[in-house]
Amino acid sequence: MKNKVLLGVMAACLMGSLQVQAKEWKSVRIGIEGAYPPFSWTEPSGEVKGFDVDMANALCEQMQVKCTIVKQDWDGIIPGLLAKKYDAIISTMDITPERKKRVDFSIKYQHVPARFATKKGTALELTDAFMTGKKVGVQRATSMDTYITDNFPSADIKRYGTAEEAYLDLKSGRIDYVLADYASLVDGLIKKEDGANYELVGPGLTDPRWFGEGAGVAIRKQDTELKAMFDKAILDIRANGKYKAVNDKYFDFDAYGE
Repeated sequence: MKNKVLLGVMAACLMGSLQVQAKEWKSVRIGIEGAYPPFSWTEPSGEVKGFDVDMANALCEQMQVKCTIVKQDWDGIIPGLLAKKYDAIISTMDITPERKKRVDFSIKYQHVPARFATKKGTALELTDAFMTGKKVGVQRATSMDTYITDNFPSADIKRYGTAEEAYLDLKSGRIDYVLADYASLVDGLIKKEDGANYELVGPGLTDPRWFGEGAGVAIRKQDTELKAMFDKAILDIRANGKYKAVNDKYFDFDAYGE
């Protein structure tokens, strides 16, 4: 009887070891929003381009895997990962405690501060009294959304499916401010043909309580081998100059942050 029990235990252990055997990744599907320039945007042809796309391709090249970009609206981007529509998210997603309850993250690959943008000559004070009733546009379910909701609940918060929708409402006068990543505001608003009437106001916002540790590659919790591959690849392209080549194509500062 003891021998049968022992054999059963050994068989169970062997089966468990086979199940947790490391997966060999030869191709990786990357979910990207495609509506947050300069990090990502969608061409009329349907092709997704931008910093996140080039970063995804650089990381896949470093990992020696085939990279496939899958366009996904922001609202469904984590559910899409969990449903295995793709294997990772590289879409300027901040590493926050709330998101880490659902998915795992690589180390950061960029950390760009958030800023407010508004029509030139418009004051801004980050106080409850000042923000009461002010119309603030944010992209829904982002770190900016959480920051405004937690700190200024008396503000009139307008939530949008994309940052570009918020920029249009700012230009039309339907909102007073937009809060978004600094680089997105510069590229998607300030540098546009009709962007001369707008400016950035207030400090750069990086408090980890709302903006996390920077943006990382989101991965399903069980894909530990893939997380390790991305961690190593991020460090490698920082060291070998590939990160700088992508960075300098879009920014005149180091998007990696401090």
